[in-house]
Amino acid sequence: MEALSENTEETKSAFVNYLERGDFPALQERGILRLLAPRGPEEDALPRGGLPQGEWRQLAEKFAFSRNLRPQWVYVENFAALIPALREGRGDVIATNFSRTPNRRSQVAFTRPLQAVNELLITLRDMDKPLQEVAVRRGSAYAETLREDTEQAYNVTLLDGAVANSTLLAAVAAGEYQATVMDSNLADALLPNYPQLTASDQLESSRDIAWAVRLNATELRRELNEFLTAELVLAGQNSSKPVRGWEEILEGGTLRVLTRNHPASYFIWRGELMGFDYDLLKKFARDHKLRLSMVVPDADMDLIDALQAGMGDMIAASLTVTETRRQQGLVFTRPYLQVTEQVIAPSTDVSLQGDVPLEQMLSGKMVAVNPQTSYHESLAEMITLQRERERGVAPIQISEQPGATTEYLIDAVAQGIFPYTVADSHLVAIESTYRDDFRVVAELPNTRDIAWAVRTDQSRLLEQLNNFLNKHDRDLFFNVTYNKYFKEKKHILRHQENRLRNSDALSPYDPIVHQYTDKTDRDWRMVVAQMYQESQFNPRARSFSGAQGLMQVLPRTAGQLGIENLYEPENSIRAGVAYLGWLDQRFPHNISLEQKIYFTLAAYNAGHGHVQDARVLARQLGLDPNQWFGHVEQAMLLLSKPEYYRKSRFGYVRGREPVKYVREIRDRYIGYLGVERNGYLQNVE
Repeated sequence: MEALSENTEETKSAFVNYLERGDFPALQERGILRLLAPRGPEEDALPRGGLPQGEWRQLAEKFAFSRNLRPQWVYVENFAALIPALREGRGDVIATNFSRTPNRRSQVAFTRPLQAVNELLITLRDMDKPLQEVAVRRGSAYAETLREDTEQAYNVTLLDGAVANSTLLAAVAAGEYQATVMDSNLADALLPNYPQLTASDQLESSRDIAWAVRLNATELRRELNEFLTAELVLAGQNSSKPVRGWEEILEGGTLRVLTRNHPASYFIWRGELMGFDYDLLKKFARDHKLRLSMVVPDADMDLIDALQAGMGDMIAASLTVTETRRQQGLVFTRPYLQVTEQVIAPSTDVSLQGDVPLEQMLSGKMVAVNPQTSYHESLAEMITLQRERERGVAPIQISEQPGATTEYLIDAVAQGIFPYTVADSHLVAIESTYRDDFRVVAELPNTRDIAWAVRTDQSRLLEQLNNFLNKHDRDLFFNVTYNKYFKEKKHILRHQENRLRNSDALSPYDPIVHQYTDKTDRDWRMVVAQMYQESQFNPRARSFSGAQGLMQVLPRTAGQLGIENLYEPENSIRAGVAYLGWLDQRFPHNISLEQKIYFTLAAYNAGHGHVQDARVLARQLGLDPNQWFGHVEQAMLLLSKPEYYRKSRFGYVRGREPVKYVREIRDRYIGYLGVERNGYLQNVE
């Protein structure tokens, strides 16, 4: 046993280390994730922006908490000690700026890359003699790089102990060493403090930064890869952006709608995105030639805060109109639904009955609600009335359940976990079609309006939304859509029975997808999202161009990969994953890892050559050739026009197809994330 004094910021009690060489289930049993990092000044006071170690630290701790594990940092003396500590079982994840090298890959299993970097040679700007000596930390990847450089023979000084990067740079600046080597992400953060130093890429070495686990920790590696891919994608979608008015939305071509995953607004059914709000807004977007992007923030983020931060342009989440929400900066459209708030009890409960006032009926009763919903506000108003009337009845007991959905609370009441909850009548109607273990015992006073919401500075968007709702007020389109989700029992049953509620089973072919993605850096959920796009999970699918099977690979392409009989699910999935890997390698190393996902998907659909043409055209148009959304996708659309495709290397391409393909796969993948594990407990308004 080794006693350690280092602790997480959250936990300051002493930690006694132990040996554990098990996989993810063993870590779950202990409830702790030990994160390995080298000891040094950077680790004692990690910045939150700037040095990447600070970002890695936050990310590693977020992963631990997302898996219900307590993060515990374990520091070793230097980089050379990281892999031995991991393999001996004194830590579970190397979570620092750690390069993937061939030598290391033979000893540990790496996650998908977090970042691609160049290894830079750092010297004095006015160095007046030939470079001979380079000092690097023992165990660093730089030593491998210097040994591999056959064109230049360096005298390599290996430094032991906890040598900080800033200490190394100061030593080079002072002339103690001629040079050192540093990753470009570190150099970007630190070199501005040393104006006498310069960086060059004469080593011509690029490496991926990743985390590492033991070779046998296949489940832990998969959990990390799923988490890291999701973080990359969601960071791009959920990041705060400049708030936009109607003109900027039209110019950008996409309407971003903040919502929650639940049966009245937005959900996934057999791989398709559905929901009453979703269907209405899909038509609104189509009428204005806009793409629709549904944004589901983290469960702990309030939708109003997300709107004010620019994460979306509007809110559509079965939102109840309340004065409190108006005071928080929301402006509501005209109502498109009216509902009542109903008190729910188990079907076996007969305690609430009789012709008595509601506040007296609920006197002293515990009612479980999410504090962010209008139900909480309604109950609080009733408690105030109880006190004002001084009827001598015990007040209603509100049991606050942050993050809980109405569905979850209805289910919890039916199971006897809570005695009562409150739900909007349209949600109750949906739940009542496929379950009979709860009943409505009362209704709260007053009818409630359901509406969409925008910020106070979005008058033009508000006007357009109101025009749409006025135009379709109870017309055929609205009534058919409403009946599909709230009245036609056959449709509701089918949707709810096959509605995706968690990510345990996304398709009938999940085990095969796991089998082939677990060996790669690819997230299996992204492959499943792509599989649905290609074939709707039909293993006998065949396209007009001759592509076959679940992943719609051409027999010629599969043959080059050594795979035949693409109607066999395993062969098709193996070919699809292998082809994705081949395409991924065709794009430059300097494209960010998130963007490379989208470029690879576009190339799978349209061909690598057409995507490269679009990157060239994007650069000519002043767009970013390394960014897909809003940049290369715009150039791809132009490659269907003669004035552009005639000048391109690979000619004409139906640009709308790959643009739609990438967006729909991305949106479906994000939809999968919305129901991931505790996604079923996300807020419902």
